[in-house]
Amino acid sequence: MTSSRFLYSNGVVLHSSDAPPLSTFLESHPGAYTTTRTHNSASCLLFWERHVKRLAESIGILWNSTPQLLFKPNNATLSLPPLPATSPMWESAVRALVNDPMNKVLPVAVNERSGEEEFSVTVLVSGNSERLCGIENVDEERACEALDVCVYVGSYAPRVFGVRGNGARVAVVGHGRDVANAKYSDWVRIRMPLEKLRPPSVTELLLSNDGDRILEGCVTNFFVVCRKDNAEAKGNCLHDHYSTCAFEVQTAPIRDGVLPGIIRQIVIEVCLSKGISFREVAPSWSQHDIWEEAFITNSLRFLEHVETIKVPCSWESLNSKTWEETSWEEKRFEEGPGMITAVIQNEIMKKAILEGFPLRDVV
Repeated sequence: MTSSRFLYSNGVVLHSSDAPPLSTFLESHPGAYTTTRTHNSASCLLFWERHVKRLAESIGILWNSTPQLLFKPNNATLSLPPLPATSPMWESAVRALVNDPMNKVLPVAVNERSGEEEFSVTVLVSGNSERLCGIENVDEERACEALDVCVYVGSYAPRVFGVRGNGARVAVVGHGRDVANAKYSDWVRIRMPLEKLRPPSVTELLLSNDGDRILEGCVTNFFVVCRKDNAEAKGNCLHDHYSTCAFEVQTAPIRDGVLPGIIRQIVIEVCLSKGISFREVAPSWSQHDIWEEAFITNSLRFLEHVETIKVPCSWESLNSKTWEETSWEEKRFEEGPGMITAVIQNEIMKKAILEGFPLRDVV
């Protein structure tokens, strides 16, 4: 399958030969962004309504707290009036803002798609505060007038869940990020120094502030499945060793400094609906002996079971080191996804079908 990409920017649709790689584009453009993908032969966008809501929230967070992450460098230092960015009107305004660019680029990508090709779709919103000069009271409409939208569409081949070798191999290598409750493009540049600590074959880098409590991945949320102690499990599971109520799913809470991932929230909803114990607490490496399963999530991969996790023997050893100069501890999980991971993955796919947003309603 030939890789294709399309970029809508400044009113023009650029094709593969003129569109840079997505990481290059994000590194050079500040702003809030979100990424989803198509499904069922590019007939729908997955969880689109949730993505628009999270994008609106990210824009509001950056505008009011760290505008340098939202606005172009030449005007990010200008004083900005506060933005009432949590109202339904704001979410509606952002939805209207992104509709036109989506209408420009998605039909082009769909018309030129190859076979059953699926796409990743990234929407980036950047600010130009020069358009706000002299304005004291900024409502939703005026705020949107100061925002520019770019849409990046690229080929995407979803990985088959549960196939041997398709699991994630992760390593804890660095500290949590600032303004983690917003998704912003500058993180692509900020995380680049962590690459020197990536051991061979590792597919995702995890973050921790103390080397013990694991927060999230660089581009994923991180979960573990723990077996409850016998006393706790007996009362609920009637001694059924394989009952879902014998386990607890854990992931770091938003207040610890993690991104409110779309699939993260869906995992929580699935656990609640299926009666799987769930606790928002940062998984502690010191308790990894009771970890039965682990998985990572994001809006492209959905859910990947973890095959191995590496943690430095000494947190301090990561300072100015490469992966070769670091001693690692490692935990291996059974090949293939575990029972709880498989149940959650199955329910996520059901929700994806139910919440697929028909592409015809976007374009």
